[in-house]
Amino acid sequence: MAYDAPVSELVFALEAHAGISKLEGLADFAAYDPDLVVPILEEAAKLARDVLAPLNPVGDRHGAVLTDDGVVAPPGFADAYTAFREGGWMGLSVPEEWGGQGLPKVLALAVMEMFHGANMAFGLCPMLSFGAIEALLAHGTPEQQAAYLPKLVSGEWTGTMNLTEPQAGSDVGALKTRAVPLDDGSYAISGQKIYITWGDHEMAENIIHLVLARLPDAPAGSRGISLFLVPKFIPQADGTPGARNGVRCIGLEKKMGIHGSPTCVMEYTDAKGWLIGEVNKGLACMFTMMNSARLNVGLEGVAVGEAAYQTAFAYAQERKQGRVESVTGPAPILHHADVRRTLTTMRARVAAARAICYACAVAADLSHAAPDAETRAAARVREDLLTPIAKAWSTDMGVDVASLGVQVHGGMGFMNETLAAQLYRDARIAPIYEGTNGIQAIDLVGRKLAGTKGASMRAMITEIEETVREARATNDPQLVQIADRLKAAAAALTEASDWMVRTLPDEPEKALAGATEYLALSGDVIGGHFLARGAIAARALDPAQRARQLALAGYFAETALAAAPGRVPAITEGGARFIEGSEALFGV
Repeated sequence: MAYDAPVSELVFALEAHAGISKLEGLADFAAYDPDLVVPILEEAAKLARDVLAPLNPVGDRHGAVLTDDGVVAPPGFADAYTAFREGGWMGLSVPEEWGGQGLPKVLALAVMEMFHGANMAFGLCPMLSFGAIEALLAHGTPEQQAAYLPKLVSGEWTGTMNLTEPQAGSDVGALKTRAVPLDDGSYAISGQKIYITWGDHEMAENIIHLVLARLPDAPAGSRGISLFLVPKFIPQADGTPGARNGVRCIGLEKKMGIHGSPTCVMEYTDAKGWLIGEVNKGLACMFTMMNSARLNVGLEGVAVGEAAYQTAFAYAQERKQGRVESVTGPAPILHHADVRRTLTTMRARVAAARAICYACAVAADLSHAAPDAETRAAARVREDLLTPIAKAWSTDMGVDVASLGVQVHGGMGFMNETLAAQLYRDARIAPIYEGTNGIQAIDLVGRKLAGTKGASMRAMITEIEETVREARATNDPQLVQIADRLKAAAAALTEASDWMVRTLPDEPEKALAGATEYLALSGDVIGGHFLARGAIAARALDPAQRARQLALAGYFAETALAAAPGRVPAITEGGARFIEGSEALFGV
């Protein structure tokens, strides 16, 4: 089964869920025309379906290979990257002054969903380049931007993010990579980095590493970290790659999934690098890149979930087993109610996660492109709130949905040669990437909620309550029922949010013990809100689309939203049980 991008579903999510129309007429997106959306997505869908998807099992079976000359990507990947680069996909949302097309970030996100769905291992390469571009746009000097952005935007060069070290995982303050100042204003970078995605390959003529390191006199911990730009080949005066720098891949990790993506151990030996931003302010610079990556990783959950749904649906139509009244002889398993329940669960959760990610991207676009400061500030708050939810809720969903895809396949899904098995293995990294989902939950509660004294979530809930009123005003019995479920779920989220804001200052351990459950509830309610909005908007569409959106929103309401009130005790009381019983449970 080959991945086939659901273009109509993506267009619907952009319009009805995320509100891409808010971006029309903004000066930053002067090149944006709503009539371009479908042609752009359809063209990207061709690349995803015809080029990337056939290479997905190839990458899984063959993997990347480390040779004496460096890392070689799986067969076909280099040609696929050339097609990606020549299509101009790298610069879709980059300002035109740097060779991009100046289109909204949310549209580029929809395109990347298709590439990740077709071949997640391949999609990781441009995903890291997007982050490098954003970091240079925000923190690079004019000279650095002029030297590196055009090549990154064109896709001729790719970018990486180098944080993790053997002794420093999520605690980047423990890193030991050194940066020694040189007389010419550059730095000599020495140390080892692990888990570096696409840290080396032959698909592009140069690779630009963004590396966290510390100066000899830097303060201890995260306050002493700086960010450096370290190219694989040092550019010459004419911009072409010159001498090989002191950085190389010394090993490839043997992983559970995403075999087509080389995960490198990188050794830096007096590699020449240049400071990005200010000395000892590297973590703030890197967070620009990480926030971009977190949303894109959330999108990977959506993409793999969609691919798993498509694979399971195709199998359910073909696999015959058991009998039903309406079919003569053995029936396709799609006719069995529990299989249809499973597929509906998969589809509804994918749609909810897609809506959250796209809405987060629209907020990101508005945060810098809206004409007035008040709208920009509100959009930034919304982006900040939705980012950890988009990353964690969507990637947890991707794993769960991929697991359900295996279940639909039965014993065949447990066989390594099936796409269902590969998708499950590939999906599992996403909840770990770019800050584990537990860290995302802590960020949501400790920074995004508490940092605004709950105002960020109250603004979100106010919008949810407006959706409740709009749904009830239709007098459609199914929409009214969805509204009732959404209203009760919003009340549960309000109760949990108020408890978090009250509890965190005085009992932080108790509050943080409920953070993961709180993020899960937030994703359920916000996702249900977007699906309800979609069901309302679909009343103006053709009967088939209307029925489909109503069915998805209704099912989500009677499952996820109906369970929301019962999730509050796990947030407010669940943590107390294992904190109070810590010695008995863990001996600490």
